[in-house]
Amino acid sequence: MPLDWAPFVDLVRRHDRFLLTCHVRPDGDALGSMLGLADALEGLGKSVRMTVASAVPPRYDFLSAAGRVSRFAAPGDEYRDAQAVVVLDTGTWNQLGDFGKLLRELTCPRVVIDHHLTQDDLGALRFVDVEAEATGRLVYDAVEALGTPLSADAAHCLFVALAMDTGWFHHRNTTARTMTLASRLIEAGARPTDAYEALYESNSLGRLRLTGLVLGRLTLSHGGLVCSTEIRRGDYEACGAVPQDSEDLVNYTRAVAGTEVGAFFMEQPRGGVKVSLRSRTIDVASIAEQFGGGGHRLASGCVLETNLEEARQRVLAAVAAALGASR
Repeated sequence: MPLDWAPFVDLVRRHDRFLLTCHVRPDGDALGSMLGLADALEGLGKSVRMTVASAVPPRYDFLSAAGRVSRFAAPGDEYRDAQAVVVLDTGTWNQLGDFGKLLRELTCPRVVIDHHLTQDDLGALRFVDVEAEATGRLVYDAVEALGTPLSADAAHCLFVALAMDTGWFHHRNTTARTMTLASRLIEAGARPTDAYEALYESNSLGRLRLTGLVLGRLTLSHGGLVCSTEIRRGDYEACGAVPQDSEDLVNYTRAVAGTEVGAFFMEQPRGGVKVSLRSRTIDVASIAEQFGGGGHRLASGCVLETNLEEARQRVLAAVAAALGASR
């Protein structure tokens, strides 16, 4: 059933100062959706600020995100005059990082626009559709509901959101509707060739070296049904890479013939281990939720506050249990 955007339209009409944010370690869908919505709100004469509680990956500089999205630093007093907060591409507290504390303290209206299955109560108006292939689609629908023209820049940002969360239109969440939306965004000014070249053909040498390291550590287990790999804390400096360069590398774990589940373990510079899970058929969201994470049925993640070896053992044991239960 289509979402009813009337409450969102009413909120936008009644407020002038908007604060937009998304999940930490933002990807193309999160950034593209946030930038696209910001453009639309500004087109209505609204004041918009964007912040996220982690660095913006350099690979998205072509969207001008670096100059427009500030890195949140607690306590965030400069944002307390916001009249409304819009959270995009997540609905969970742990994905907001340090921004979460500010959000709990703010008394202004809150909105969540998201397509992930895992949701917390953020005290917000929710516009959540788990059937949507990307939050970018929901932002497109919101802009249509607002009745404001979609600029070429906004269309480009939303195209990136759509393309990145469908694996450049090859994941199972790609449908005929996806391609129809992509066509509309191109007609509105999106530039697919420019986006693809910026994202996939302009890699830093550090990212390519990190990719090689990740590929060299691919390991099969559980009769070849599980493929895993890892990044250790010192690898970024050794490769001349940054943590944001690990985006998308989890997809290699699902690229090995015969695998059902891919697991990517990343030691975090601050401590703990970030885990990304991908699957062809197994519900990995339920696995991630066991460790305080979540996401989509076939693409989820979590963070374990432990060392790499223990994180690997615990998560792979949960994967093995899920594989056993599915047979």
